[in-house]
Amino acid sequence: MCSRRREWSPTLEILLLPVLFLATSIQGYSKYATPGDNVSLQISNLPKNHRSLTWFYTTDQKIVEWESGEPTKYFDTKFKDRATLDSQSGTLHIRKVQKEDSSTYLLRVLKDNGHEEEYKISLMVLDPVQKPEINVNMTEKMNTCNLTLSCGIQDQSVTYTWYWESGSFPKQLQSSVLEDVHTPQSYSKSYTCQVSNPISHQNDTIHFTSPCVQASSSGVAWMATWLVIMVTTLLNLLCP
Repeated sequence: MCSRRREWSPTLEILLLPVLFLATSIQGYSKYATPGDNVSLQISNLPKNHRSLTWFYTTDQKIVEWESGEPTKYFDTKFKDRATLDSQSGTLHIRKVQKEDSSTYLLRVLKDNGHEEEYKISLMVLDPVQKPEINVNMTEKMNTCNLTLSCGIQDQSVTYTWYWESGSFPKQLQSSVLEDVHTPQSYSKSYTCQVSNPISHQNDTIHFTSPCVQASSSGVAWMATWLVIMVTTLLNLLCP
């Protein structure tokens, strides 16, 4: 049985060669930017000895091509006046990116030994998230207050994280809508909704003075001002 295993081993290696080749020749990562940013798409382990470099916006649309001993050729695309290639490092610099520039970019490298390698970089150009606003719906029954808090952002793909005064809610409760229950013995005095994407985050916070009684924003501001005045007064009394 052991000899049969040794006989099959070379066959398996031959079958796996294309898979291994693809795994080592195609590498990539994700990069994020906001509209108007200048970005650099760079491969950290680019082969030093290469004959040519070609960057693609899509698999069939070239941005720029460089061949050893020849001038760099920039193709007639939307990147023509915004892209610059560093032929030594292979880095593609793009100025003032827009959301339409989001794509999986491809760098094709022809090495001196005639072998080609391909590298992929995913660029996502995203708007900063908008500031959310928590909408509150309360239903009071007996000594219980059922809360429904909504914190939606239109036309943006974001991640929601809800916090109360003791920390964040469990992961399974994180969405644009949060439901909670207040009782006289147990209720949170504050809720914060944080919306985020890979480049930014914003949040909104509401406060409660008692179960089912929401504090007005002016009341919260007045309370904060009062606390500052009280602390300042006490410090002046203690340290004349």
